Amino acid sequence: MNETPWTPTVIWSKPEAERAGTPLLVLLHGYLSNEQDLIGLARLLPEEFTLASVRAPHALGPGYTWFPLMQDADYSFGAVKAAVAELWSWLEPVGKNHTSVSLLGFSMGMAMATSVLRHQPAAITAVVGLSGFAVPNHGDAFFDDAAVKAVQTPLFWGRDQADPVITHDKIEYTHAWATGHVALTKVLYTDMLHSVSEQEMAHVHEFLTHVLLNAASSGT
Repeated sequence: MNETPWTPTVIWSKPEAERAGTPLLVLLHGYLSNEQDLIGLARLLPEEFTLASVRAPHALGPGYTWFPLMQDADYSFGAVKAAVAELWSWLEPVGKNHTSVSLLGFSMGMAMATSVLRHQPAAITAVVGLSGFAVPNHGDAFFDDAAVKAVQTPLFWGRDQADPVITHDKIEYTHAWATGHVALTKVLYTDMLHSVSEQEMAHVHEFLTHVLLNAASSGT
């Protein structure tokens, strides 16, 4: 891991003076996008959360990426591990100021969100995955899937069955991993393709409210 924390470009939904003691929701964008992309979802998410929309570290084309595409020649699980370690070097100290740390990722951002969970299962309260996938780890101990299974972290996974971007092999792997390791809420949508809909975000709002806010208020 990095000896010094990575300092990413971040858009926050609250000024610094109002963040401490709130639940944190980290937004992780998709391939060739940037931190501006998901912060637009703020109006559709519970206002109690502090949102942090993070720019991926590697500039590429019109935007940024967390790691190479899985079908690219330069892809490796090592590249995923490096991205997760870099993000965690920033998130670990930041998260200490908040009552909980949850992750929301779109497309490749879901791959990052589930990978951070699998690397640090005790630190992540919930994950929201939108039109995305999880990454095979080929038995690498960097992912502690046994601990993930023991914790049963709540995971919302929304997608369109006609998504033209996320390939069938990724969907099959993600479904098998999620059903065996997390407390899965899976919702399928139509006419959304590879995007996010207001209906889906209403379900995400309900999920986060139930999993984090209602649980916190009831003391469970």
